[in-house]
Amino acid sequence: MGSCGSVTADRFRVRGVLLPGVFHPRSDTWLLARAATRQGLAPGARVLELCAGPAFAGLVAARTAHGQLTTVDVSRRAQLNAWLNGRLNGVPVRALRGDLLAPVAGERFDLILANPPYVPGPPPPARGAARAWDAGADGRALLDRICALAPAHLAAGGTLLLVHSDIVGAEATLHAYTARGLAADVAERERGPLGPLVRERRDVLEQEGLLRADQDDEDVLVIRGRAAA
Repeated sequence: MGSCGSVTADRFRVRGVLLPGVFHPRSDTWLLARAATRQGLAPGARVLELCAGPAFAGLVAARTAHGQLTTVDVSRRAQLNAWLNGRLNGVPVRALRGDLLAPVAGERFDLILANPPYVPGPPPPARGAARAWDAGADGRALLDRICALAPAHLAAGGTLLLVHSDIVGAEATLHAYTARGLAADVAERERGPLGPLVRERRDVLEQEGLLRADQDDEDVLVIRGRAAA
């Protein structure tokens, strides 16, 4: 990524900086943020954003509920970026570094949200920019782990929101939710053109059956799971 930049999203009244090497938010970030604002969070809600990057979706959610935001990312720069953006938006952020739920072992949250890597391709790398998008052959290397681990970290009545493309299997996420006792549905859906990385890899994705030969667009979904009250 380039030098330090800034982001302003007027529709959410959120602003912040982007440190070099931290993933730049795309339209799916704002789709996730919109879904988060529609969950009816109680004042003081505990919000956790996984794979947080600059943490814009989590900041929108926490500020809407006048709540507390915890972020987790494997990147040190993303950890710092989340904390800085919290300061810029007047939201206290506990920014943690680590592997998914490991840094918050034993804790529960009213809302867990994530925009994890979900582009089918190589396995997630240990370092470098590609760990923000490469998610294994089926695109579900991180998604499946979050589906397995996050429900145990939901408070009673808590909500899990995951954003990803329909090319990596909406039904797989819905089934994973219900298998762990969550009520599952699609909270948001937005149709748009295939992203540049997917277009670059379309020959392989067609061979794997993840794309049709005539497919030029995709649905980006926010899939919701609700714990029992």
